[in-house]
Amino acid sequence: MSEWTQHLPTAARIGTQHTAPAAPAARRAPRPWSPRSLALISWLAPLALVLVWELFARAGALSPQVLPAPSRVAQTAWQLVLQGQLISDLGVSLLRAATGFAIGGTIGFTLGTLVGFSRLAEALLDRSVQMVRAVPFLAMLPLVIVWFGVDEAGKIFLVSLGVMFPIYINTVLGIRQVDPKLVEVGRVNGLSTAALIRRIVLPGALPSILAGVRYALAVAWLALVIAETIATEAGIGFLAMDAREFLRTDVIVLTIVVYAAIGVASDAVARALERRLLSWHPNYAARGGR
Repeated sequence: MSEWTQHLPTAARIGTQHTAPAAPAARRAPRPWSPRSLALISWLAPLALVLVWELFARAGALSPQVLPAPSRVAQTAWQLVLQGQLISDLGVSLLRAATGFAIGGTIGFTLGTLVGFSRLAEALLDRSVQMVRAVPFLAMLPLVIVWFGVDEAGKIFLVSLGVMFPIYINTVLGIRQVDPKLVEVGRVNGLSTAALIRRIVLPGALPSILAGVRYALAVAWLALVIAETIATEAGIGFLAMDAREFLRTDVIVLTIVVYAAIGVASDAVARALERRLLSWHPNYAARGGR
């Protein structure tokens, strides 16, 4: 202590001493949400919407002819199940969608693989595919009826056409996005062209291809709704068209709910497929395929 500070008051001497600033209290990182909690939250919003819908309908704010209560729709669904009509029509629609998806998905993957690997195939095919992709479904309906009539072939054709494009585009994109360094490493290690495609290129393109599959599942049901507006005697679309003729709003709302439920189930299947096929991928392993 210097000589001049000895003559200062005690408080002044204390004030002249330098004290280290207190370290800020460490903040605890927020606890991440568990997958089970997130899954529960994802269902709370639609359930709350249904509850509000039911309350408004019971209070008389919604006319039954405009939007019937969810309980009324559930009663109608149970009656149609007991009659066997809902299960039968659902089976017909599922068969159409599955057949169209298999045909369109196979064609889209095949064309996408050819274009992804070959610039010559891209020059020959890609422009024509993109031109057909730009044509709306509704514009195709008259021509489909002329080609196939009102039989099942026309409906399956429209579903196949809608499914083909997402899988085609995502397959090409996935193949083109594979890291060239990985391909070069495979060649250095003596892999043949077939082994290179099987072990490096296609696994690298798989995330993009599966994203195309998820999108194609949604498009398949959109195409099926349009296809089932053609003269038909079975299917969910037929159930909706028949209900429109008799002003059965409850049946129309039921068909919309059925389409939504099938879409959610299809997406869940696609997510499960991603988790299984992409378990090696660090991003999908960390996020559980989401």
